[in-house]
Amino acid sequence: MRSLLHKYWDILHSSFWFLPSLMVVGAIALAVATIAVDEAATDGWLQALGWAYTGGAEGASSVLGAIAGSMITIAGVVFSMTLVALSLASSQLGPRLLRNYMRDTTTQMVLGTFVSTFVYCLLVLRTIRRADEIAFVPHLSVNIGVLLALASVVVLIYFIHHVSMSMQADQVVARVGQELAAEIDRLFPEPIGEGRDLAGIQSAETGIPESFDREARPVLAGGDGYLQHIDANALMALATQADVLLRLERRPGQYVVSGRPLVMVWPGERVNDEFAAQVNDAFALGDQRTSAQDVEYAIHQLVEIAVRALSPGINDPFTAVACVDRLGSALSRLAQRRMPSTYRSDEQQRLRVLGAPVTFPEIVDAAFNQIRQCARPSAAVTIRLLETIALVAEAVHRTADRAALRRHAQMIVRGAREGLPEEEDRRVVEDRFAIATRALEQSQTSRP
Repeated sequence: MRSLLHKYWDILHSSFWFLPSLMVVGAIALAVATIAVDEAATDGWLQALGWAYTGGAEGASSVLGAIAGSMITIAGVVFSMTLVALSLASSQLGPRLLRNYMRDTTTQMVLGTFVSTFVYCLLVLRTIRRADEIAFVPHLSVNIGVLLALASVVVLIYFIHHVSMSMQADQVVARVGQELAAEIDRLFPEPIGEGRDLAGIQSAETGIPESFDREARPVLAGGDGYLQHIDANALMALATQADVLLRLERRPGQYVVSGRPLVMVWPGERVNDEFAAQVNDAFALGDQRTSAQDVEYAIHQLVEIAVRALSPGINDPFTAVACVDRLGSALSRLAQRRMPSTYRSDEQQRLRVLGAPVTFPEIVDAAFNQIRQCARPSAAVTIRLLETIALVAEAVHRTADRAALRRHAQMIVRGAREGLPEEEDRRVVEDRFAIATRALEQSQTSRP
């Protein structure tokens, strides 16, 4: 249930209608409140304000009608500008970035501002009565409508600036890089050397039954799609209640095929339809990957921007270099964080769940493989890849991490030897490769 709630919340947060709908509800509540105040109070205090509107019903109707008409027109303009930005982002930077634009709170609030101002003015307009014996002009509500219109003008000016900035490649790369850094801080919060319980991990490793592979039975996936979220607490509670050991066969970000093993359960005889349904409820599947528990998602976004920039049709190595810089920053941050343990034990230190966490070498592969393959004829991007490896080498602590960086440095320099026709470019690449190798060796010496 928790996984489904997280999935649906992500869908709402990535929609253009949810936040504007909340703002419309707020506008309705504000209209009801201000009209009630107008009906209960006098307008004497408004007359003391020189700028406040204290005219008759005709004037109030004209003011509110003009505001309402202009707001719904501007809302259409804002929507058109948003579609243009989405179209340019999709064609130049990749369709997977559309989700980032749709999650942009600024765009959602701007749309909500104009629509909610329109609704507010419309609701106030219907309360104005012109008959002399029952005349009613909600002066306070009209003045608030004017203030909302002025605020909407400020919002429109800011939105034009925001759209202009959001379509710049460097700004897009920076925003995705910041989101990647935030995801690393959220998913890998524990720095290396803090809070590690080696004894607990070793006891968990020895708690795997020898007959697990022979006697475990699978829980089959109930649907197709990308694994977006796993409710770890629900799985632990199920494993403890049923006194079983679970081994996850898929991790967030991977594609799940209906009818294929999702979880292996030991002892296998305790698997039944009810238990399988409860296990499936702990997994949220969707049509696309999300960054909720998948750190590779933001990495792939940067990689996609870089690969598109290196394509012959675009040929923009500067954007590719910016993506490599952001990837280097993220890998340097991640190299100093502890990778999550595969083993999850209950309060009695009994092994209950075997996870399938992502490793640093796998993340390095996701970050460098495609860029390295496309950057073979580009000296600038190849050199920056080696410089980035040298930078990340200063932060690594684990032997496997150094080996992954060294392997990629070797592949990059081999690709440059074959892909760069200019001898001087190849010499510069060799120099950067030597610097990266020395940085890895020094890191190994300083952190055995």
